[in-house]
Amino acid sequence: MSDQAAYTPPEIWSWSPGNGGHFAAINRPIAGATHDKELPVGRHPLQLYSLATPNGMKVTVMLEELLAMGHAGAEYDAWLIRINEGDQFGSGFVAVNPNSKIPALLDRSGPAPVRVFESGAILLHLAEKFGALLPTDPARRTECLCWLFWQMGSAPYLGGGFGHFYAYAPTKIEYAIDRFAMEAKRQLDVLDRRLAETAYLAGDDYTIADIAVWCWYGRLAQGLLYNGGTFLQVQDYENVQRWTAAIDARPAVRRGCMVNRVTGEPSGQLHERHDASDFETRTQDKLGST
Repeated sequence: MSDQAAYTPPEIWSWSPGNGGHFAAINRPIAGATHDKELPVGRHPLQLYSLATPNGMKVTVMLEELLAMGHAGAEYDAWLIRINEGDQFGSGFVAVNPNSKIPALLDRSGPAPVRVFESGAILLHLAEKFGALLPTDPARRTECLCWLFWQMGSAPYLGGGFGHFYAYAPTKIEYAIDRFAMEAKRQLDVLDRRLAETAYLAGDDYTIADIAVWCWYGRLAQGLLYNGGTFLQVQDYENVQRWTAAIDARPAVRRGCMVNRVTGEPSGQLHERHDASDFETRTQDKLGST
């Protein structure tokens, strides 16, 4: 290991604004709103406020899958939340998600709106609401939920750990990159061993566990996350690659990955989604987002 500048933690930590690299403008050690801003509300029962990060894609993929299955009640409005501009700290957003993280869902289908935050909780809420993509057999349901919560617990090591120090940290720290690259590869191995046994994570059927995990580890296996594919030799995980390709081929997954996307090829971006026809038009004048 190469020499790194010595650092001794202070007795009491204090916040130094601006000392956060890529996310310095939005990171802070306190919660709550920074400004008053109401959220827009569309005409559908489900109102989603999000951005096409891996966590955001989980929900749009889920909603598009439900619609493809014929669940008309899953129609939704997807509003763009630009986290680099601090939209998640508006008073309306904080009221839906006090943690100020995307995605956040407001389910207005009942007598009173129900807020749902945390991507795994949203997936579970929608699966139970529509009776889809979640096994009913107790043992298979438990297996599905184990993998769903595995993803929720593991992704911070991939995103906040490997992704942050490899791609976003203002200073490349060998120890941190080595530590989290090792963990990312261990997680890929966990998945590869499981997928050597079954077609999907919970067994023979595609479930919310696959949606949750694919949006992180499938995108990583495709080399689309943090440009870390070569660094982590993702091509070596053959079972993960097979599973990744099978899910990527699903039309609903392709549509879900477009919603609230503001990066990449313009043809793959749908800043806001209010109707299925938006996938055909994709005009920024119609969407009202640039």
